[in-house]
Amino acid sequence: MLFYTVMKPLVQVALRVFFRRLEIRHRDRLQTPGPLLMVSNHPNTLMDPLVVAANRRQSIAFLAKSTFFKNPVSRALLTSGNSIPIYRRQDLESGAEATTPEQLEAQNEATFGKCYDYLGRGGTVMIFPEGTSVSERRLRPLKTGAARIALGAEARHNFTLGLQVLPVGINYFDPQRFRSDVLVNVAPPIRVADYADAYRQDPTAAADQLTEDIRRQLEQHLVITRDAAEDELVQQLERTFTGHLINDDPRTLYDNFQLSRTLLQAVAYFEKHDPDHLGEVREKLAAYLSDLKRLGLTDEALERTGRPDTRASRAVVAGLKLVLGLPVYLYGVVNNYLPYKLPSMVAKRATKEVEFVAPIMLVVGMITFSVGYAAQIALVHHFTQDWRWTLLYGLSLAPTGFYALSYANKLAGRLRRVRALRLFRQQRPQMESLLRQRATILRLLSEAREAYLAGGQ
Repeated sequence: MLFYTVMKPLVQVALRVFFRRLEIRHRDRLQTPGPLLMVSNHPNTLMDPLVVAANRRQSIAFLAKSTFFKNPVSRALLTSGNSIPIYRRQDLESGAEATTPEQLEAQNEATFGKCYDYLGRGGTVMIFPEGTSVSERRLRPLKTGAARIALGAEARHNFTLGLQVLPVGINYFDPQRFRSDVLVNVAPPIRVADYADAYRQDPTAAADQLTEDIRRQLEQHLVITRDAAEDELVQQLERTFTGHLINDDPRTLYDNFQLSRTLLQAVAYFEKHDPDHLGEVREKLAAYLSDLKRLGLTDEALERTGRPDTRASRAVVAGLKLVLGLPVYLYGVVNNYLPYKLPSMVAKRATKEVEFVAPIMLVVGMITFSVGYAAQIALVHHFTQDWRWTLLYGLSLAPTGFYALSYANKLAGRLRRVRALRLFRQQRPQMESLLRQRATILRLLSEAREAYLAGGQ
């Protein structure tokens, strides 16, 4: 608990830095008092429990796979961090741990017992019933362990404990990228006592029913794609034409979430009712994006460059901001470059599994920025011997680092628009062809939206 108490504030700060936006939908549900069993999808390994725990006031005990407890250091950290091992046959190594069904069952019964005790004291336990972590917008079949723990804990108290199950949908918009977004979409809690009669008649059937109800709640609070091709199409449409698919730009991540789910429903609708129209959109979009990539452009750069009425004024204002901000940008880069670059370098070398990239970057970043800033501040104080300059320097590090990142993104966008202008002068027919491609896709999308809405959706 000491480690949990000490680390939680640091993790809260680290998450605010790592994610551009971390939005909690139905934040009040996340504060549901214990006893509480939280269940969630599991797309991003260690990042998933951190995102939830950092935003819940009450401490959480986590069920983690037993392999994380083999190393003495990680075992000490996990144990002090309120984690309980869960044993899976695929994780056990011959000779190192018990492998017979009886021994495995005994180990997990002990784990269940710890959960019963924790919940019986009004605590909160979090479990990921998919059993494994895979970075994809899917919900894999749920294991019944979460339901069995919930029903077992209530049965110990003759279904008077007041335990609730809280499904939590975690939606990452680009899970491996620094300064991406995450939406924590919290479902209504499920009252376990409502399954008392079913449990008394058939505990296995009751666990299956509770697991199915958990699955339905999670599905309603997640973006779920059927396959990689569908996911790619929807993400291409989101990244390229979000502003044209809805009336206003998304103000919240929940707006993006709703857009994603609507697009997936529309794709399924057209696969059934008008596959030719869907095929035409897919084909033309792929060709358009391929041409943009070949020319080193983005849709935003092309679209903005194609508006001559606003092009000159925007260019002057944007150029002036870049010139005036250049000294602050350079200051931010000099003081933040190494702490910023090292986490991604370490993550790339440490793992090939995309699910572990973000957690490694987060942990390494906490170290590099803490150690780097401390060393730089100490160095400045050594040379200035003036606490006022040292304080001013220390306070400047994080804001100028964020400014440098923002400046770099704006500069990249501006350079793409300059490139688009140059291509309009040098290869005007090709650029006008691109604009026609774009207009055709927007027309097809508009027709598709009208047809989808007219179809009673």
